[in-house]
Amino acid sequence: MIPKAEIHCHLEGSIPPKLAVELAERNGLILPPNLFDEKGHYAWKDFWSFLDSYDRVCTALKKARDFRDVIYSYLAGAAREGAVYVEMFCSPERPAALGISYTSWLEALAQGIDDARREFGIVGRIIIICIRHLGPERAEAMVRAMLAEPHPYVVGFGMGGDEAKFAPVDFAPAYRLAHDNGYGCTVHAGEVVGPESVWAAIRDLPVTRIGHGVRSADDPALMEELARRGVVLEVCPGSNVALGLYPDRASHPLHRLIAAGVRVTLNSDDPPFFHTTLGAEYDLAGLDEGQLAAIARTTIEASFADEATRRQLLERISP
Repeated sequence: MIPKAEIHCHLEGSIPPKLAVELAERNGLILPPNLFDEKGHYAWKDFWSFLDSYDRVCTALKKARDFRDVIYSYLAGAAREGAVYVEMFCSPERPAALGISYTSWLEALAQGIDDARREFGIVGRIIIICIRHLGPERAEAMVRAMLAEPHPYVVGFGMGGDEAKFAPVDFAPAYRLAHDNGYGCTVHAGEVVGPESVWAAIRDLPVTRIGHGVRSADDPALMEELARRGVVLEVCPGSNVALGLYPDRASHPLHRLIAAGVRVTLNSDDPPFFHTTLGAEYDLAGLDEGQLAAIARTTIEASFADEATRRQLLERISP
């Protein structure tokens, strides 16, 4: 089994249907039956119904312990597929809305990470993400909260949400604050919006990685610039196909990006919603074992883990 690593997966988006039902029952809730199809998978038809399903799944989360169970469940499953390292996108917005303190939430996530490492040997880390459409002031406040309570497992800062709202430059103060305090930085760009989104991100934000970034393939000059800078793309082919960005994996620009010299990684994004896993992304990428091993190394090199952890992980995945 090829050793794998992942740097683009959303915490709440990793909840499998079975766990969602278990969490809901534990919290005295009943999830709506139309959330699932006849096979027990999440049911949605387009981007907006996907977001609606995502939000309804999240209603099963009520206590700090629930977040522990989610990250543990994902890390355990990824480890069984050969993953040695996962960075999880985690937003403090949802626990805050539930009245869970940032400290309690982080402690719960850390417990899940520690339990998974003890049982499966997988290393987990956290990227705190702001929600783009909630605005730059909220993002800066989030960074300040992150800095006020540092945790060794929190290694980076990023941004998800509606790519069409606001401009990357609006979030430059938040990103500079994170970067200047030693946190790695990434941003979702070039997924729904075209290459101009990626140009703006690498121009205005101190990012070394782009979440998705696949629309960069529409602009040869941008691919050349990404290759020149060594910016790494967190590519999620299964997600892109499921959401209709591309009709099938054969049409996906993964191979064009690689051919252009762009550094890429393979990731699952919101795996149970898109009927994928990290293992499936490696299996269906259409790459040989040498190329997949190189992608795993790139993922570790591009991770926001500390130098010693990166070195140890690279030793684990080297042949």
